[in-house]
Amino acid sequence: MAIGKWGAPVYVRHEIVHNKFVVDGLRAKGAVFVEELDECPPDRPVIFSAHGVARSVPAEAARRNLIHVDATCPLVTKVHNEAARHHENGLQMIMIGHAGHPETVGTMGQLPEGEVLLVETVQDVASVAVRDPARLAFVTQTTLSVDDTAEIVAALRQRFPAIIGPHKEDICYATTNRQEAVKAIAPRVDALLVVGAPNSSNSRRLVEVAARAGCAYAQLIQRAADIDWRALEGITAVGITAGASAPEVLIDEVVDAFRDRYDLTVEPVETVTEDIEFKVPRVLRVPA
Repeated sequence: MAIGKWGAPVYVRHEIVHNKFVVDGLRAKGAVFVEELDECPPDRPVIFSAHGVARSVPAEAARRNLIHVDATCPLVTKVHNEAARHHENGLQMIMIGHAGHPETVGTMGQLPEGEVLLVETVQDVASVAVRDPARLAFVTQTTLSVDDTAEIVAALRQRFPAIIGPHKEDICYATTNRQEAVKAIAPRVDALLVVGAPNSSNSRRLVEVAARAGCAYAQLIQRAADIDWRALEGITAVGITAGASAPEVLIDEVVDAFRDRYDLTVEPVETVTEDIEFKVPRVLRVPA
């Protein structure tokens, strides 16, 4: 929509989503992907990725009078708002997330340095140094393992009984739903393939969930060409799922690759129906 409104090129700070097929498709249409705003010229629009950005990024865009589009996922924005609200109430934040992940960087960048402490594991909880154990709240990255996060939350509550958690689960519904579906099919299949990108947190978590749920072989692939057919010799049932940002065309491509090699029966497994829709950013809905 941005390219349709302003023409090419349109600049995008960080990959809009972590999926090579999607990014390459947008690049072919005129999107230019950069890591920092100083790589963007002053006369072209810039889009912030779905993972969210620190507050300093839109502030700098405004200072430079750049047209900017905030494409942050609304579920990530919810976490940002939670952190800001707790900070206003005088609470120090603990974030459960992966160091260096764009979403974690963006969420921690909503507050002044030192106001958000990162923990990645249960072990980190034991050593995190807080200002006041009685004045704490926590948020989480939206693409984590539900089970791993529950263990870390339990450790936080045990060490800091007064800690305040989210009113509603921070982990993205798409992440949660896919993990539950993987748990449902993992014991029934000989192998499970996750269509997604290596730098996609929620895709990597699906591989881990499958292994824990009893699947003997779980593998992350980006496209059908990545399938290791030798590793699948002798299988009778394979599960296929995908990361939240993998387009349907890639799942169809993988299914077709199996159909070319096997007498295939497809059985959809749906643990919940997703019917949530998000609005396009307002700046894209108004005339240029």
